[in-house]
Amino acid sequence: MAEPRRLSELTRLMPAISQKVLIQQLREMEAHGVVRRTVFAQVPPRVDYEATELGTSLQPVLLALCEWGRRHAAELNDLDSLGDCAKVSLPD
Repeated sequence: MAEPRRLSELTRLMPAISQKVLIQQLREMEAHGVVRRTVFAQVPPRVDYEATELGTSLQPVLLALCEWGRRHAAELNDLDSLGDCAKVSLPD
């Protein structure tokens, strides 16, 4: 999460996940201090999610897992079902 994102943006970035599961995961990450949730008092209500310092420190781990997944998928000839690791990278 390179910048604050609304739930609708996150849903578009991850179309294979249901909104219910995405919200559950965001709440769990918030409870663990990986994601910060900001609620804006406006109509309609607006909620932004952004990675905390702890969350951005996970960047090397997440990118390594993504690259491992791509190599494994290549061995299985299943690269078509994967996204681009560069698209999920976090800021330096």
